[in-house]
Order: sequence, then C-alpha cells, then structure tokens
Amino acid sequence: MSNPNEQFIATQQANIQAIEGLATQAFAGFEKLVELNMAASKALLGESFNHVQAVLAAKDAQEVLNLQSNFFKPLAEKSAAYAQHVQTIVTDSGAEISKTVEASTAEAQKSFTGAVESLTKNAPAGTESAVAAFKNALTAGQSAFESVQSSAKKAVETAQSNFNTVSTQTADAVKKAAKSA
Repeated sequence: MSNPNEQFIATQQANIQAIEGLATQAFAGFEKLVELNMAASKALLGESFNHVQAVLAAKDAQEVLNLQSNFFKPLAEKSAAYAQHVQTIVTDSGAEISKTVEASTAEAQKSFTGAVESLTKNAPAGTESAVAAFKNALTAGQSAFESVQSSAKKAVETAQSNFNTVSTQTADAVKKAAKSA
C-alpha cells in the first residue's frame, strides 16, 4: 500500500471501526446501568408495596414505628450497594473505552506517520527544508498529543481514586448510621 491515498483511506476505515467499537462499548455500559436501575426499581417497588401492606395491617402505633424503622435501616445499605454497582459499571466501561482509545490512537498515529513518510518521499526536488519542517512539526504535534493524553489519563485516575475514597467513606457512614439507628 504505497499510494498515500490508499493509506489515508485505510486509516479512515480503521478510525470508523474504532468509533464503532467505542459506541458499542458505551452502549454496553449504558445497558448495564439500565438493567441495574430496572432491577433496583422493581425491588424497591415490591418492597414498598409489601411495607405499605404491613403498615396497613399493623395493630398499634408501636408496630407501625417498628415497621418504619425496620424499613429504612436496610434502605441505606441498599443505597450504598447500588452506588457501588454504579461505580463498578462506570469504572469498567471507562477502562475498556480507555484501552480502545489508546490502541486506536497509536494505530492511527502509525498509519498517519506512514502516509506522511510516503508523501515526503515523493516530494519534488528542492522541497527538502519544507519537508523537514513539516516532519518536525508533525513530531512536535505527536509529542504534545501524547503529553495531553498522559495528563488526561492521570486526571482520570486521580478522579477515580477520589470517587473510590468518597464512595468508601459514604458506605462506611451509612453502615454506622444504620447500626446506630
């Protein structure tokens, strides 16, 4: 594939396939969130109706108070578990998307560099200094992109770490509150 046009077309096809893969991964994560929300909603609805029936069947005010207390204690723990499930889905989906983006970016850079090399080999005589300047600009651009990509990855890792810390602290606070109630 020495023709630069063929190289650019192949690169674009690879990019389209990468975008399709990213969309598929994003929808898979969204699908998991929808399934989790449907299951949680269904369980909460069933528990709520059972609770209302129990309250309506209560014989005195003390029994109603006990039912209310017993209904809300596990609700806090279930909320913390739900948040943990959401975090897991988002983290897993983000990790898969990151891997795909990194792999496709590296492949796209490689293909683009190959196409540029092919173009520069066929450059007219006397344009060597312009070709060298173009290659230097391309190298500087790739270095800048890699630097931004590295910084973004570190920022995502830091945000994820902070999210994990906050989730753990929240779950611990909920558990302590549920025990003391």
